[in-house]
Amino acid sequence: MEKEVTEEFLLRLLKNENSRREGMALLIHTYQERMYWHIRKMVINHDDARDVLQETLVRVWKNVHQFRGESAISSWLYRIASNESLRFLERKQRKLGHKVELQEMLVNELETAPFISGEAIRIALQKAILVLTDRQRLVFNMRYFDEMDYSDIADVLETTANNVKVLYHNAKTRIEETLKEEI
Repeated sequence: MEKEVTEEFLLRLLKNENSRREGMALLIHTYQERMYWHIRKMVINHDDARDVLQETLVRVWKNVHQFRGESAISSWLYRIASNESLRFLERKQRKLGHKVELQEMLVNELETAPFISGEAIRIALQKAILVLTDRQRLVFNMRYFDEMDYSDIADVLETTANNVKVLYHNAKTRIEETLKEEI
């Protein structure tokens, strides 16, 4: 049976030069799958998600000494993964030209992705989520799929819990409207 890793223990490992590699290996073991799926819901493509996850982990490695511990490590990781996902989408957007093309490309990726369940309702939901703004998508994914508290999402996005609630409500409303049009 595996012991649960405490944030304090993990942070001590990461901040100590002698145990930093061990701490990073433990962090990856503990959070890699959650971060992958968080990123994957934003960028859709499996290979892109792996690339963004790698960039996220490199950023964590380079900046671990700047982490002040004012929020949970998981919140810090979500923030970095979210920002890396948004940066990736912005770069992809610049290559494509305008937003509609990126959205269409993501929908196409969703429909043909081998690692996403083919259930029609799940694909319809994912398509509806792609209609949201990037910030709404982040909030919706963290709240709906990852079941994060509003305050934790607020920490990740560096905003208020009330703002997160408004973003989530607007995202849900827009998803419901989009699904009604589809069905």
